[in-house]
Amino acid sequence: MSNLKSLLRWNPTARQCLNWTITIVSAIACVILLPARLPGMELLGIGPNWPLIWVVAWSIKRTTLQGAFAGLVLGLLQDGMTSPHPTHALSLIVVGALTGHFQKQRYIQEDFISIALIAFGMAIVAETVLAVQFHLTGDRTLTDIWMDNQRIALSSAILSSLWAPVVYFPLSRWWQLVNSYEQSQT
Repeated sequence: MSNLKSLLRWNPTARQCLNWTITIVSAIACVILLPARLPGMELLGIGPNWPLIWVVAWSIKRTTLQGAFAGLVLGLLQDGMTSPHPTHALSLIVVGALTGHFQKQRYIQEDFISIALIAFGMAIVAETVLAVQFHLTGDRTLTDIWMDNQRIALSSAILSSLWAPVVYFPLSRWWQLVNSYEQSQT
C-alpha cells in the first residue's frame, strides 16, 4: 500500500500518465483475452465477455455518457478482432450507458454480489442486442437466432459474472486511490 501511495506522490503529469496507462492496458488486455480459452474458462463453447466486464467496471462509477463512450471504444476494438457484422460497439454502448445510469441512480452497492449481478444482467442485454442485429440483417430465422441466443447469453452471463469481480476490484481500487489522492491535493 505504501508503494502505491508513493506512486501517487509523483508529479501530476506522471501520475496522470500512469493512471491512463493502467486504464488503457487493462482495456486492451480484456480485448486480447477475448479469444483465449483457458481450461475451465468456457461453458458450452462460450467464454467470458472480457470487454463487457471492463465496460461494466469502468462505467459503474462514471456517468452515462462516459460509460457509453467506453462501450463504443471497446466495442470497436472487439469488432476489429471479429466480424463487424453485427457490431459489438452497439451492445457495449448500451451496457456502458445502462451501467453508468445505475451508478447515477445509486441503485447499486459496491460488493462482490452486486458486481456479479450487474455483469450477469449486462451480458444478457449485450447478447440480446446482438441477436436483434442478427434478426435485422435477415440472414437467419428468428427461431434459430433465439435458440442460439439463449445458450450464448446464459453461458456468457454466467462466466462474465464469475470473472467480473476479478477485473473490477483491482481496477476500482486503483481508480479510488487516484481519485482520493487527487481530491486531497485540491
